[in-house]
Amino acid sequence: MTDTALSLERLAAEAAAAADADPHGAEGERYTAVNSEKNRPLYASRVKVYPKLVHGNFRRLKWLVMAVTLAIYYVTPWLRWDRGPGLPDQAVLLDFPARRFYFFFLEIWPQEFYYVTGLLILASLGLFLVTSVAGRVWCGYACPQTVWTDLFVHVERFFEGDRAARIRLDKSPMSGAKLARKTGKHIVWLLIALATGGAWVFYFADAPTLAVQLLSLEAPAIAWLFIGLFTLTTYTLGAIAREQVCIYMCPWPRIQGAMFDEESLLVSYRDDRGEKRGPHKKGTSWEGRGDCIDCGQCVAACPMGIDIRDGMQLECIQCALCIDACNDIMDKVERPRGLITYDTFRNQERRKAGETPRLSILRPRTILYSVLILIVAAIMLFGLSTRSTLDVNVIADRNPLFVVLSDGAIRNGYQVKILNKEHEAHTYRVSLSGLDGAMLTRPALAGEEEALVHVPADSLVNARFFVSLPPARIAAEGGEAGFAFVVTELGSGREVMKYATFRGPAK
Repeated sequence: MTDTALSLERLAAEAAAAADADPHGAEGERYTAVNSEKNRPLYASRVKVYPKLVHGNFRRLKWLVMAVTLAIYYVTPWLRWDRGPGLPDQAVLLDFPARRFYFFFLEIWPQEFYYVTGLLILASLGLFLVTSVAGRVWCGYACPQTVWTDLFVHVERFFEGDRAARIRLDKSPMSGAKLARKTGKHIVWLLIALATGGAWVFYFADAPTLAVQLLSLEAPAIAWLFIGLFTLTTYTLGAIAREQVCIYMCPWPRIQGAMFDEESLLVSYRDDRGEKRGPHKKGTSWEGRGDCIDCGQCVAACPMGIDIRDGMQLECIQCALCIDACNDIMDKVERPRGLITYDTFRNQERRKAGETPRLSILRPRTILYSVLILIVAAIMLFGLSTRSTLDVNVIADRNPLFVVLSDGAIRNGYQVKILNKEHEAHTYRVSLSGLDGAMLTRPALAGEEEALVHVPADSLVNARFFVSLPPARIAAEGGEAGFAFVVTELGSGREVMKYATFRGPAK
């Protein structure tokens, strides 16, 4: 018997084993057909998916993306970046106690959180663009849920074997060997989940310091809490729930339809070439039938457990493993590859009409997304290049709005917040502009018309000031007068003006 015949017999045996384990096979279809709508359960129990290991270009690409993304996740907290004395040298750090976000050369303060918003907008537009061009490639390759689920499935395959072996093991009665395999699998799953949670907390504190504290059991309770939380969620979502997260918890499958159009490249079954499908024996003619031999390997390879031959489905994450599985079968039966491939709805219509397929990347929606990405990126780059290292905010007292002094003068109180974003201390002079006859005083320095405020490096100082004005002056303004606080940096002469309002009695 030839190798091809043996391979086809093996495929048929695996398909039979899968059918035995799948309640949604022929028996399930007959059950659905004979039962009325009112007798159907409101809740469908999960049917476990046993994805088969395949080999090919897309599987190798998934291995590569997994290795790169996991390396980025685990290594990034350990990268160093020199910012000078007294500052953290961790390249990426979310420093909540200091209310600072460090990202290599960038230092984001709470007042600049709009930069994070800009990054999220860029990420969203990039996802829209990629989806409109090539479908859910993010979901199939780089989504954390996909990456960790793929890793957990690989661990399961290591302990329990490939698809057919796992199906047989789950159907077999409990034994010592089965218990050992299941226990080993779950232990490794928990270790991976623990490493995931452990790596995540390193983004919020100095990684080497926290690592020593964890090893010596001296880490703060909040670190252990979040390690436990992320360990639990990673184990639950990646190892147990798996494809259920993508189908029922993730909103993106419901949104993706708005991103696609007839020119989007999607993993597709070429029914114009594959139908009429059916088993094929070596040496028989291919006349009057399609190239699909109905082996079911595309279904066996799918981590979502769907049949790509049924058309585009919400569950499909566009991982393209069905392409690798089908190409392997096409090689065995000596037919051209590409029965399942990246294709567009428009190209399918072109082939049926006898036209030449073509790829159209530049379309109204892709151009729109690209232009929006460029606009948002340009705005962010402009903001970063012109960002000031001095920020001033003025808050007027509201209770009371004003005070009448013993000499009849009207006094308002203000909190002048001076933020020094530079890595060295500076002294600033605070003065007034646009309010003739006004006197500026500081409670600790009463009597001075102007005050000096010393602000340490990377710090915020809240200085309290009083502004006094003769009653006739504020009455002439109708009870309100606009003016500005002028904060001048000594040495460089750099100024920041912050407008405020002086209030008093209207008469």
